Amino acid sequence: MKPLLDIQQLSVDFQTPNGPLNAVQHVNLSIGSGEIVCLVGESGSGKTITSLSIMRLIDYDNGRVSEGRIMLDGRSLVGLSQREISELRGKKIAMIFQEPMTALDPVFTIGQQITEVILRHEKVSKAAARDKAVHLLRRVGIPEPGIRMKQYPYELSGGMRQRAMIAMALACGPELLIADEPTTALDVTIQAQILSLLQELKREFQMSILLITHDLGIAAEMADRVVVMYAGKVVEQANVHMLFEQPSHPYTQGLLQSIVTLDQPRGSKLYTIRGSIPSLADLPSGCRFHPRCPYATDRCKKEDPPLAHVNGRDVACWHAEKLDHLAAEVYWGQSEASAELNLGSHLSHASGSSQAVLEQQSPLLEIKQLTKYYPVHGGVFHRNKAFIRAVDGVSFRIEKGETFGLVGESGCGKSTLGRMLLQLEKATGGEVIFEGRHLLPAGGGRSGGRVSWKESRRDMQVIFQDPYGSINPRWKVGDIIGEPLWVHESLRGSAKREKVEAVMQLVGLNPAWYDRYPHEFSGGQRQRIGIARAIALNPKFILADEAVSALDVSVQSQVVNLMKELQQQLKLTYLFIAHGLNIVRHISDRIGVMYLGKLVELAPTDELFSQPAHHYTKALLSAIPIADPKRKRNYMPIEGEIPSPANPPSGCRFHTRCPAATSRCKEVEPVLQPVGTGHWAACHYPL
Repeated sequence: MKPLLDIQQLSVDFQTPNGPLNAVQHVNLSIGSGEIVCLVGESGSGKTITSLSIMRLIDYDNGRVSEGRIMLDGRSLVGLSQREISELRGKKIAMIFQEPMTALDPVFTIGQQITEVILRHEKVSKAAARDKAVHLLRRVGIPEPGIRMKQYPYELSGGMRQRAMIAMALACGPELLIADEPTTALDVTIQAQILSLLQELKREFQMSILLITHDLGIAAEMADRVVVMYAGKVVEQANVHMLFEQPSHPYTQGLLQSIVTLDQPRGSKLYTIRGSIPSLADLPSGCRFHPRCPYATDRCKKEDPPLAHVNGRDVACWHAEKLDHLAAEVYWGQSEASAELNLGSHLSHASGSSQAVLEQQSPLLEIKQLTKYYPVHGGVFHRNKAFIRAVDGVSFRIEKGETFGLVGESGCGKSTLGRMLLQLEKATGGEVIFEGRHLLPAGGGRSGGRVSWKESRRDMQVIFQDPYGSINPRWKVGDIIGEPLWVHESLRGSAKREKVEAVMQLVGLNPAWYDRYPHEFSGGQRQRIGIARAIALNPKFILADEAVSALDVSVQSQVVNLMKELQQQLKLTYLFIAHGLNIVRHISDRIGVMYLGKLVELAPTDELFSQPAHHYTKALLSAIPIADPKRKRNYMPIEGEIPSPANPPSGCRFHTRCPAATSRCKEVEPVLQPVGTGHWAACHYPL
């Protein structure tokens, strides 16, 4: 059968001050009618450039198709003018972008933006276009679509904005839908909803989908075929079962082994692909993967392998036939016999004894009834003050040497709580006690039994989610890491440099890079710079706020391994905030689950994953994608969006989305109470 999309020998160049830069080279890719193809690989591998080339959007960024062809339903897209290609965009081919807030126009309502697409391509009246837009919003699961039509993008949650983007993409019934990392910035629950929606829409409209992702769990769940890219080239492509069961390219093997699964022993060292993806301006000779490949030979260093058909798939590797069988044994081992996911299997036996030791110690950090209310200003004549209850009466303790995980959907108050512990946010109420001393708000001086904010900075540090946004791009790396040493220890010159270089070596950075700037480093290396800055003063407590969420799976494993090693060497205590539950399980001793400003469950990690007591926790766990196409998760979708913290529901705040809610849940707020040893839940009807 003739493919809907057929890409042959595609090469893309970008014009730079130093001449043309080749970003994609000789890519072959096809998508059949009604097929889902996943394009995977690390950041910088060329996935997004390939998708933008299909839409011819690279033309607006000094890019051009320098070689090859792109055929859509038998029609060449390469030679079309921008006016001609614009007739196809939205009608025959549509795209869902990674970040809807930047893709949607902030000065137009959601309704105006969807109806514009319909009126552009269909000969209908404005009223008919509006009715169709309302129908589309309802179809993608947005409640009260008539009201949402009048709202602006900033008035919608992240999940709703992504749904509105999908509605806009579907407005004219395109034959091909390109989804570029459509769930990367979303919570695990919203991610599961979006993926289910895409599968439903594919069946309903018989669309073909090109899904770009670096999450191989999503690829295993969604794809019919998987295409793996590395440094601008396709290195392997096969049907999803074949690729996951017997990956042939060493890079594919490395990506699969880097996945953090719920089956592997908690706390074990994660597999990583050494090094990082090369710069397109400085590519290695021969096979582009050879500097990171454990099987590389002299031939690999000199000759670039072509994409050849080997054992039922296309693979670009000189040693593919020899590595094929070995790869399956190394990666899968005995796990192939398991047909369904068992959250209670492979539990860490060491965690119980370590937990008992922790309970005998005095806590490093104690949080008592911590609250943070933000006033909502309703105008000059608005007298009744309303508040956003970001954190509402949260209490727990973090023991010395443990990693306490904090999870929940966006808007639940995780990051706000973390920032209050470091006094980056002033608490509305409650207490934060560090080593038995109460922390004073910023500006307070030291008094009996209390410690000022500046004193606490020595012992309490933070690793931010975006390392590039949290460090000064105009400072050299040595100055960034050495700033705490200058502020707290008055170190200057050679004394500071000597200590900074020792810290750089500790986190795996070359001390010779002391005088480089942040833009000269990869994402994973920049995160190491952030970690080095956080540990420079040898603190006792570190807040890791989504510290690995934006990283590729291989880099993520490197950073997690580093954090575990530093914890053991420096006796660190972590508060680890994240929405990637696989990573949280792997690194944490205990986990707290937050919902709408409240702590709804707290338990040792193994018990939380094997026996969740709160219905919200169970729904979170069921939404975790599984990186095995033979396994099917027992997904329990959470209906609706998280309510507004400015107007939380009465009684249990989760009752509006809970399948087990009763009239009691709507009227009486449950308190956090023990349901087992060290296990607490705020639910009238715990599981």
